[in-house]
Amino acid sequence: MRSPGREDGWYRGDCHVHSVSSNGGELTPERLADEARAAGLDFLAATEHNNADTHGAWGRCAGDDLLVVPGQEVTTRTGHWLALGLRPGQVVDWRYGVRDEVVGRQLDEVHRGSGLCVVAHPHAPYDSGTFLYPYQGFDVVEVWNGPWSSDLPWQADNEAALAEWGRSLGADIRRQGGWRPAMGNSDAHLSGQIGVPHTVVWAEELSVDAVLAGIRAGRSWIAESAAVELSFTVSAGVQRMGVGGQLESRGGPVVARVGVRGVPSGAVSFHTERGKVHVASLPGAGAGTVEWRTSARESAFLRVEVRHPGGRMAALSNPVTLR
Repeated sequence: MRSPGREDGWYRGDCHVHSVSSNGGELTPERLADEARAAGLDFLAATEHNNADTHGAWGRCAGDDLLVVPGQEVTTRTGHWLALGLRPGQVVDWRYGVRDEVVGRQLDEVHRGSGLCVVAHPHAPYDSGTFLYPYQGFDVVEVWNGPWSSDLPWQADNEAALAEWGRSLGADIRRQGGWRPAMGNSDAHLSGQIGVPHTVVWAEELSVDAVLAGIRAGRSWIAESAAVELSFTVSAGVQRMGVGGQLESRGGPVVARVGVRGVPSGAVSFHTERGKVHVASLPGAGAGTVEWRTSARESAFLRVEVRHPGGRMAALSNPVTLR
């Protein structure tokens, strides 16, 4: 919805956002754009429920400081998913369930247009919210939807979504050599919700194609707010790889290094196919660096989580894979 701009780097964005054109939405596109800027976001995706009514409205809301990605939340009878990178005005069919065996055709339609298909809030506790389709054919899984923990009856079970995704990583990497990245979005409907959480993506530029390419490749991590900063690299000798990359370790030791800001007295944990393998505390000021050593023989991948005291998630990363 805008021409490419800016150089390569990390961009913050929320890819699950609703306006007044969705059930329960109370904000206009203009208000959402204002709140996205105030939340420190560089991009958002317009994902109304089964319509493209606002696609034409976002042009006057975007600018050099805010990219808008045309999309849709496809609310089928047996699970919701996000179609990102649609043509302006394009609407994906939602009138089916898992027994109809037609979701693959809809995924193919989005993929033919170079779009991205995202499993949305797979453990949402309401009618049609629980995701019953196989993940095969989907590009990304939304493991973090809205506030990490909440007493609201419609809040997605983020712990269950993260655990399910985490269990699949090792098998996917060893069996297929590929894996399905995680992302986090606010599912905003009301004021003050956008950007909680959001996905931080390494992209070659601030454009739809570049941002979706970064998400698809897993060059991303998830933050609860713009106050949280995370850096994650894995090195072997002189080689170093960032999140989403694959490190050739040549059988030697591997050093994972994590830098965090904005999580006072938090905890950093390292995860592999063996589950949680190491935990380290952050100082009270909220900024610190943690290192952990392993090898490709011991770990097929490494990913990290950063939690507040009490267990609420502050940030989590996609993995670096090891060979």
